[in-house]
Amino acid sequence: QSMDSTLHYIHNDSDLSTNSSFSPEEERKSKVQDVVPQALLDQYLSMTDPSRAQTVDTEIAKHCAYSLPGVALTLGRQNWHCLKDTYETLASDMQWKVRRTLAFSIHELAVILGDQLTAGDLVPVFNGFLKDLDEVRIGVLKHLHDFLKLLHVDKRREYLYQLQEFLVTDNSRNWRFRAELAEQLILLLDLYSARDIYDYLRPIAFSLCADKVSSVRWISYKLVSEMVKKLYMASTPTFAIDLMNELVAKFCRCHKWSGRQTFVFICQ
Repeated sequence: QSMDSTLHYIHNDSDLSTNSSFSPEEERKSKVQDVVPQALLDQYLSMTDPSRAQTVDTEIAKHCAYSLPGVALTLGRQNWHCLKDTYETLASDMQWKVRRTLAFSIHELAVILGDQLTAGDLVPVFNGFLKDLDEVRIGVLKHLHDFLKLLHVDKRREYLYQLQEFLVTDNSRNWRFRAELAEQLILLLDLYSARDIYDYLRPIAFSLCADKVSSVRWISYKLVSEMVKKLYMASTPTFAIDLMNELVAKFCRCHKWSGRQTFVFICQ
């Protein structure tokens, strides 16, 4: 009882110092929940205050970002309104380490929030991460399939146009980025139609098959073989036949031995 009265006192005191465009009452309601002691949540939300980074810990915003999915899971999606502003603040933080932390966990948060909140509140943040530094982009790339499978089909198709951009990195020697892209494309085959695979994923796969790094090429061979299987099992195998004809023309009859070797590895 003593603890409850103390927490209540701290909470009331923190309400008085809130600086917002909302009235104090509206601001209080937007952050109130009944799952954990309110003072505890208020302390957590205050971790994004720039003054905390100077007086408490320079990486306090990163710690806040790291814990956010756990806090969201504890509060439940019905209390997401308590965390939404904090999440958006962290997503636009000047430190790339903070944004990177969120990028690596956005797929987990999407599972917690459900499709409606994900489409409204997480997709804009996800789109921002796609255009960020490579250190941040790798976070969304590693879990690209996990995030896209949670979206509606129409929204998911919009990302087909952006997959090509993953071939371009800040540092061309960052081959692990392209290797991860190949791994994710194998998983993405289950999410798209035969026409989408042929029109959008096929050109990326062929580009990866000709990569300078052998590790990327090896994963790409598996990608192309899985692509042939997926297209062949479609209702109309026309795309599979076209793809195999292209493999013969591009690799089997290539004037370079490396191209012909690629064809053999894909067949294997």
